[in-house]
Amino acid sequence: MRAPHRRVAALASAVALLAGLAVAAEVRAAPAPAEEPPGPVVGEPEYFGASCQTVVEGSRVTAYCQNPYPTTDRVQLHVECDRWWDVDTDSTPVDVGPTAYAQLTGRCWKEVRSAWLTHRPAEHPPQVPGSSGT
Repeated sequence: MRAPHRRVAALASAVALLAGLAVAAEVRAAPAPAEEPPGPVVGEPEYFGASCQTVVEGSRVTAYCQNPYPTTDRVQLHVECDRWWDVDTDSTPVDVGPTAYAQLTGRCWKEVRSAWLTHRPAEHPPQVPGSSGT
């Protein structure tokens, strides 16, 4: 009567062994992980970017920016209008120097869908679409 139990145990051991071999073969066949990208350079943190608050009142948008950092920040307000026929606008870039304050405005004819600001260092002039930069 012990023979069926030994057969079941032997069969279970064989199945476990084959499953382990199959998993090992899959692990070896898997591609090597890509080389990890280099981490950030350790050093002083980069302090940049004016602190801005955007206020939407009806169809008008006002952004209030103050730059607490020692580098000049070029800020630009972008306004997306809700109506398909209403023209989206981008303000002229404004340089906000160290400890300086700037106020940018934009508007739609009707409702405002969204408004956001972009920041870039003032050392790089804004790119005009279609210009070659020379």
